[in-house]
Amino acid sequence: MSPSITGRGWRGYLIAVLAVGCALLARQALELVGHFYYLPFIPAVMATAMLARRGATAAAVALSIAANVALVPRESHADTVANALLFTVVAWFVAEMCWRQRAAGARARALSRSLAQRNQMLDAILASAPIVTVDATGGVRFMSESARLILGAPSGRGPDASDRPMADFVPGFNLAEAGEDGGDRIWTGRRPDGTSYPLRIQLGVMPDNPDGDHATLSLTDLTQAQAADARARELHTQLNRVWRLNSLGEMAASLAHELNQPLSAAATYLHASQSEMERAGLMGQSVARSIDLAKSQLLRAGAIIKRMRELLAHESRSLGVESVGAMLADMHGVLGMLQREGKVIIEIDIDEADDHVRAERIQFQQAVLNLVRNAVEALKGQADGRVRITGRPVSDDLFEMCVEDSGPGIDAGELDTIFRPLMTTKASGMGLGLSVTRTIVESHGGTLNVARSELGGAAFSFSLMREGALEDV
Repeated sequence: MSPSITGRGWRGYLIAVLAVGCALLARQALELVGHFYYLPFIPAVMATAMLARRGATAAAVALSIAANVALVPRESHADTVANALLFTVVAWFVAEMCWRQRAAGARARALSRSLAQRNQMLDAILASAPIVTVDATGGVRFMSESARLILGAPSGRGPDASDRPMADFVPGFNLAEAGEDGGDRIWTGRRPDGTSYPLRIQLGVMPDNPDGDHATLSLTDLTQAQAADARARELHTQLNRVWRLNSLGEMAASLAHELNQPLSAAATYLHASQSEMERAGLMGQSVARSIDLAKSQLLRAGAIIKRMRELLAHESRSLGVESVGAMLADMHGVLGMLQREGKVIIEIDIDEADDHVRAERIQFQQAVLNLVRNAVEALKGQADGRVRITGRPVSDDLFEMCVEDSGPGIDAGELDTIFRPLMTTKASGMGLGLSVTRTIVESHGGTLNVARSELGGAAFSFSLMREGALEDV
């Protein structure tokens, strides 16, 4: 128990009485060797000041004066008062010193506790953070456990860990190069089994300690980050390939539709010409046969185009049960690239409590990517642009997706044409993006709609069948 707590209340006054009583007994014993008046009571005041508060200390001073006045006869009252005042001043000065010492001790204890807590916190930080300290020559002086795990160094101090140069773990490492580029560089580390890995080292120099810990190295293993980037690039490549195939299919369907009518008209004209040549008799038979061959080739071309249209219109897609949140999570890398390139904010808000739908994973991702890319392009040159991707179940059978932006929106006059193939409002566009997206949505049993977004721009939405809505598509 601390002194400040021990000397509170009546306990402080009890300490004063006991201390003065002990001093009185000591004074009586000292009378055998000489006359001691107030001197034996000074320790009593000191003890009370160290263990109690000011009120109890004042009581100890008063009791000491009373005891001394009662036991020591004086020649005059002036002598008694003078000695009492002198004792009071000396005793109170000594008590003041004791109180200051107590306060200093309390501050020292508080500082010690604070330092101990800070040391514990620093130890916890060092234990969890991959930190290495090196001397001026690049030799390792300290290595945290998480740093050992990254570098493949054995646990504990030893010749295979803390007494080795950092270059043994990171070939080619030296402090001069590490200090370039603001002390933040990417190196290639090598573990004891010979495997290499990308390693970011951030350097902090302590120039005032050249003979000890000269620099602190903060390590970051970039293996997972680069693997995630590689997966994002792979997905981006795959989506681009699917985009090209879908675009070619949409273009082929459009061409088939547009060419079918003129081919049919040409076949009709040839049939009429053939009838006219047959009425010309023998002179027209040779020409009629040539016309008949040309007509058969036109009819053959029309049949081929018809089969192409039927193939594209009834393309079989395998719809499986997918999680919308998981499909979008795979796209974080691709969406991150669009966000950085377009300097916009892309928000994702999906109700993942029940987001399982029937979808073809790559085609769904391609449709969402097309809509997000269009939204990002609509925000070009706009500060604080926002793109929001939301997903909510709207019924027991449907899950609605929406991609909206804070751009200028779509003119009312363009709403009837934006989904047509080969129709575009962009100088470098082909007019296939929204057409392909609509085809993908329709192949999933939905409809692509456009409306005004509450963000100020356009909002494209479509619905997907939820898990169990239909057995087959």
